[in-house]
Amino acid sequence: MNTYVTGNTIKRLREARTMTQAQLADQIGVSSKAVSKWETAKGLPDISLLQPLSEALGVSVIELMNGEHIINQNISSNMLRSKLYVCPICGNVIHSTGNAVVSCCGVTLPPLEAEDPDEDHRLTLERVEDEQFLTIHHPMTKSHYISFAAYVTADRFQLVKFYPEGEAQTRIQPRGRGILYFYCNQHGLFRQKP
Repeated sequence: MNTYVTGNTIKRLREARTMTQAQLADQIGVSSKAVSKWETAKGLPDISLLQPLSEALGVSVIELMNGEHIINQNISSNMLRSKLYVCPICGNVIHSTGNAVVSCCGVTLPPLEAEDPDEDHRLTLERVEDEQFLTIHHPMTKSHYISFAAYVTADRFQLVKFYPEGEAQTRIQPRGRGILYFYCNQHGLFRQKP
């Protein structure tokens, strides 16, 4: 990671929990003078203190280091508010039902922003019995391919993984209104209504 916890973050999170510097210091086993030094940028907490500090402040270590406290506002878990993340190092696909701090391979991942498909990223659907046959018209080479497709409705999330030199096609069972997402490893996330 290329960030480290800042004094402003510690102070903001401490004050949000209505704690004094002395109370925070007692919880993590340091002096109140140490907490004061951190908050005034005259020192940094030792790495061994990050876990206890994050627990005392009610955030994850990643949130503490990023300086952002994420609160998932998607209380009803509506899948249409899903966020997708892809690790640029290992290709791991991560799904959350709302805002989250996601890290993979030591990198904090931003949620993907979906765009409408362009001419080079076309998706077609063909009805086959009670399913839809989805085909993404895109080269599937080792260096440029569609990584996955997902069909998302308010209560379901169906993800299909594709592989280089394979075919970017699958069957989906559309139920209700939903959105189709698909991810190109070079151009990002696309969305289309079926």
